[in-house]
Amino acid sequence: MAHRLPRFLLYPLAALLAALGLLAGFGSAAGASTHPSPAAQAAALARAAIGQLVIGQHATDQRVPGTGRQVNGLTSVESTNWSGYADTGSSFAQVAGSWTEPSASCSSRTESLAAFWVGIDGYSSDSVEQDGTLIECYRGAAYQYTWWEMYPANDIQVVGSTLAAGDAITASVVRSGTSYTLAVTDTTHTADSFSTTQTCSRCANSSAEWIAEAPSGSGGIYPLADFSSWSDSGSTVTEGTTAGVISSFTDDEITMVDNSGAVKALPGALNSSGNGFSVTWERAS
Repeated sequence: MAHRLPRFLLYPLAALLAALGLLAGFGSAAGASTHPSPAAQAAALARAAIGQLVIGQHATDQRVPGTGRQVNGLTSVESTNWSGYADTGSSFAQVAGSWTEPSASCSSRTESLAAFWVGIDGYSSDSVEQDGTLIECYRGAAYQYTWWEMYPANDIQVVGSTLAAGDAITASVVRSGTSYTLAVTDTTHTADSFSTTQTCSRCANSSAEWIAEAPSGSGGIYPLADFSSWSDSGSTVTEGTTAGVISSFTDDEITMVDNSGAVKALPGALNSSGNGFSVTWERAS
């Protein structure tokens, strides 16, 4: 059976195949064997596809009616692409969280993705200032990255590609006026770490989030990669000049569901310190 590539790979695939063709031709002309290995080609194709993704946007538009499930946060919300917690209010200035990067069970026949991030905005606004990690299942293999995204460009910026399951991750977004410093630290593979400062004069600063997400693209929401469980810990947040943890402010618990209301990813209750929780994978789509 022919292996069909998903729609979100088609555009970067065309450009990359052209590049690979030029590389192969150059090798032939030089009389050397420079054909990329199958593994290298797969990794390059997977990496090229990341630029087509959308992460952290328009969660409000994708809320669906609740089903009476037990509420762990002050309010229970269901979303077709997010699972985790969001604090709501005004003038958020800092958000941070830590986790151990999950592993993924990848099917050889299905491309799927899962993003884990912290951020300001995106829950009740179109502006997004977010960073974290990403798992991409492609041809049965898991490729993992660190990234950031900033309004108004709203394009995912991949930084590190040596991220692996078990890496110790800390992510944060810190605002000072219209300046935002987005940082991810991978203490296991330090080349994946970064800090970048961006500017936004029209960002809402109306929410802070700790989220496991099924990324979207031109064809809609992609299947959620099977990450088993993701645990956020040590989370902090500042609203105005008041510093606290997730439970210090008005917090919503967000369950990821499909269009029929079946759970895709289920958040657990906040821990006793109010600064951490786990999300359990249930289904891809």
